[in-house]
Amino acid sequence: MLGVILVVGVAFGFAYTNGFHDSANAIATSVSTRALTPKVALMMAAVMNLAGAFLGVGVAQTVSKGIIATPQGTKGMVILWAALIGAIAWNLLTWYFGLPSSSTHALFGGMVGAALVGGTRVYWSGVWEKVVIPMITSPVVGLLLGFAVMLAIMWIFRRANPHRAKRNFRMAQTVSAAAMALGHGLQDSQKTMGIVVMALTISHHYTGSDIPVWVKASTALALSLGTWAGGWRIMRTLGRKIIELDPPQGFAAESVGATILYVTAYAYKVPVSTTHIITSAIMGVGATKRVRAVRWGVAKNIVIGWFLTMPAAGLVAAIVYWISWAIIG
Repeated sequence: MLGVILVVGVAFGFAYTNGFHDSANAIATSVSTRALTPKVALMMAAVMNLAGAFLGVGVAQTVSKGIIATPQGTKGMVILWAALIGAIAWNLLTWYFGLPSSSTHALFGGMVGAALVGGTRVYWSGVWEKVVIPMITSPVVGLLLGFAVMLAIMWIFRRANPHRAKRNFRMAQTVSAAAMALGHGLQDSQKTMGIVVMALTISHHYTGSDIPVWVKASTALALSLGTWAGGWRIMRTLGRKIIELDPPQGFAAESVGATILYVTAYAYKVPVSTTHIITSAIMGVGATKRVRAVRWGVAKNIVIGWFLTMPAAGLVAAIVYWISWAIIG
């Protein structure tokens, strides 16, 4: 029971860091274009994150069953504990440096690293199909769709009054930012739910296949509280450092990001990174102004961080597992 309480508590701690690390995903563009004030944007994102957690379970089932075999006994609890610590450590490190990285892939990296050291089977086909391929394709789709949607907006409103168009798009961003936050809650809350269900299954406190309501509610609350805390360092990177956005660009990026989140959650049931998607959409939207308008040096550092996320979190998780098992094993 002590192990379950510890792992579940750390899982909620991961959800909290996920919230404040990724709050920028939903609202950075709206805040930077002044469509929403920071406080209003954070409140809206927190509420929509909470609501999104109750909209699906497909991603949670992929996390709990499709990445590693369900570990057993005390060793299994230590594997989950180490995976979560590895993910939290990477979240905090990248948050400190204002680097938009993926909480999703930090968690998966932690799971794989701890499982390998702990002697638990890793489903490499599942890692490839459900993690690696979406990690590569979703940013590409975000980049191309962001570019295409922004071109369409520019063509459709080519004769519109610029000031009136910007004012209307600033109002529309309220909707697109809410949709992005709802998609973030839909995707990211389920990843923590999957870990909690694994812990309950290992400890024989739960044998069902659905996600218990209390797990949904508590995970959603932790994610929302983290979102409310805000991730200002990363928000500055997304909202200002990649490119200076105007309201039409912000609306286009958020709309593309939200669409990809819903499609991947419902149609494919694969966990994707909201960070990867919104960052690539911002790059695609910005490139329509002119390619050099995007600060590709900043973008390069972000992409390098994406590829380092899984191995770095996995390494930390492996070390944490080794130390923890040496103490209690």
